[in-house]
Amino acid sequence: MNNRLYENEKVGLFQESADDQNSFTHEEINEKYKKGEVRIITEQARYPLNTIVNLVSSEDYILNPEFQRRHRWDVSRKSKLIESFIMNVPIPPIFLYEVEYSIYEVMDGLQRLTAISQFYEDEFELQDLVEWKELNGLTYSKLPEQIRKGIDRRYISSIILLQETAKTVSEANRLKQLVFERINSGGEKLEAQEIRNALYPGILNNLTISLSRNIFFCKLWNIPEPDQAEIDTGKPRKEVMEDKYFKDMTDAELVLRFFAYRQMDQWQGNTMKFFLDEFQKKGNQQFDSEVTSKLEKLFNDTINFAYELFGEKAFCLYRKREDKWFHYDRPAKILYDPLMQALSNKLSRKQELLTKREEIIDGLEQFHKSQFELFKGRDTNKTKVLERIYVLDDYLSSFIND
Repeated sequence: MNNRLYENEKVGLFQESADDQNSFTHEEINEKYKKGEVRIITEQARYPLNTIVNLVSSEDYILNPEFQRRHRWDVSRKSKLIESFIMNVPIPPIFLYEVEYSIYEVMDGLQRLTAISQFYEDEFELQDLVEWKELNGLTYSKLPEQIRKGIDRRYISSIILLQETAKTVSEANRLKQLVFERINSGGEKLEAQEIRNALYPGILNNLTISLSRNIFFCKLWNIPEPDQAEIDTGKPRKEVMEDKYFKDMTDAELVLRFFAYRQMDQWQGNTMKFFLDEFQKKGNQQFDSEVTSKLEKLFNDTINFAYELFGEKAFCLYRKREDKWFHYDRPAKILYDPLMQALSNKLSRKQELLTKREEIIDGLEQFHKSQFELFKGRDTNKTKVLERIYVLDDYLSSFIND
């Protein structure tokens, strides 16, 4: 596959070899430890629950740094947190990073802080409580007085990574990412793109998030489209926040895959996850605004082309059931990835292909029958992905008069 890359688009992907731990003497290791290399400086604090509303609204606390996931907790999960406070069940501490003196980023604990603040603001009623079922359906202000007083006496603990931990901005970012990865190794499992969003923030990461709200992309992946309020404020409505692809950032990963697969020649014997990890990390480091502007236009043009040519089932496979072939209603990555590459290579012939739209769509069922084995399963190794791109490129080329 020979994609024409833009100037400065090509990223240098390589797997850095790990240091051989046996190459260091005990004396060298001891010296490293005494110097305090990679040692986190912390302090602890406790916040009464009835102060969290002010904390959340304070300019001294940054609640949405790039390494935070999209809001995930539903009312049932928030309610269980409140029930834990009522019962005085120990709650894990939140983690803060001191950006400047007395200015903090919330590294871990955004969901807990948000739930507590919303509860004190009467933004949800308790539900699905187990030990305190009699409180289901009540907001904070409607709780019995003694229950409210009991909750007000509770604290949430914090561990603060002090500014002295890092000497430079780049070192601070590396250590924040290291801590985030370690503290999120247990508990609720993060999906791959959520982890990339946390560990590899930057210009490419921001681009994938922005493009994931493209209207045609949302239509093709059955994700609620942005309404005018989201366009004006940047805040998605509840329906969007509850969408699976949005919550776990699958939408942003799909955009990332489109850009990464343009440079598949650099995918050398590693898993797709590693390839995408490295591509996002290096893309953030190497891309400039000129490159990202071109990539933004390319993605928008390609996804719009997909919708114009194939309609809302552009990424839906044909499948056989009880000797009958039918068109799936659910989009599939195994078709999305190669079709987007094939379409991007044909943008210069867009109008010619659109004039053959009916013929192209009429031939899809036979195409999928003939390529059933290639598009079956979830095989995402490099060879298979390239093969799918080639057969789709050939299919589209068959409708072009050269």
